[in-house]
Amino acid sequence: VFTRGVEAAKVKENIAKLAEKLARERQNTVVVTGKEDIVASAGKIYIVKNGHELMGKFVGTGCMSASLLGCFAAVERKQDEASAAALACYGIAAELAAQKASAPAAFKQQLFDELYNLKPATVKKMQKIEELK
Repeated sequence: VFTRGVEAAKVKENIAKLAEKLARERQNTVVVTGKEDIVASAGKIYIVKNGHELMGKFVGTGCMSASLLGCFAAVERKQDEASAAALACYGIAAELAAQKASAPAAFKQQLFDELYNLKPATVKKMQKIEELK
């Protein structure tokens, strides 16, 4: 089996617009993760610009983001807003972990600690969420 991330695909259309189209067709929220995360719903597109390149270097970081998405979706009815907030929090924790980690392997452990210690004031200060629609 050969897989590639979304950034490796040769797509002529804008990925955010494709995500929004799929969200409309399925009447659901669509999340595309990458250097910048895309959250699309019918009529709204959010671009989340938080994160760190080390997130893509370890097995399990994608599963962690899926778990956070589920947790946020459980407490917020607006699934697009829940998804954008979850990805911003995860990205902020990664940014903070990268600042403190002394080596790549230490990053993953520090990421857990930063998620555990993340405060609302830190999220408010550091979040980079752009709403396109």
